[in-house]
Amino acid sequence: MARILVIDDDEQFRLMIKEFLQRFGYHVVEARDGEEGIRLFDPSRTDLVITDVVMPNKEGLETIRELKQKAPGLKIIAVSGGGRLGPESYLTLAQKFGASRVFSKPFDLKEFLEAVQEVLSA
Repeated sequence: MARILVIDDDEQFRLMIKEFLQRFGYHVVEARDGEEGIRLFDPSRTDLVITDVVMPNKEGLETIRELKQKAPGLKIIAVSGGGRLGPESYLTLAQKFGASRVFSKPFDLKEFLEAVQEVLSA
């Protein structure tokens, strides 16, 4: 069973993603921001990180960069609902920082699940 770390400051979003992924057999660990995500990250046990880009304390781009330094082969999916620049700008940067896939919120859960499966099997 793949272990997925979900990092997002929106509690409702985290819960929705957690419950959705658990229905498909994934083990999900939650973090409310990048600082907590970095603390909970275990390179030997985490198969995928799903992270928001715009968050307080430690935002997603910094989190992606730090996680990639710890585990260069880590698979990451970045999500964003916007911010000052709009989600596309942040998501483009997330890909440059090492995210395998990116999604603008809100997104289609079927497409999201397909991306999770694809990234995990790559």
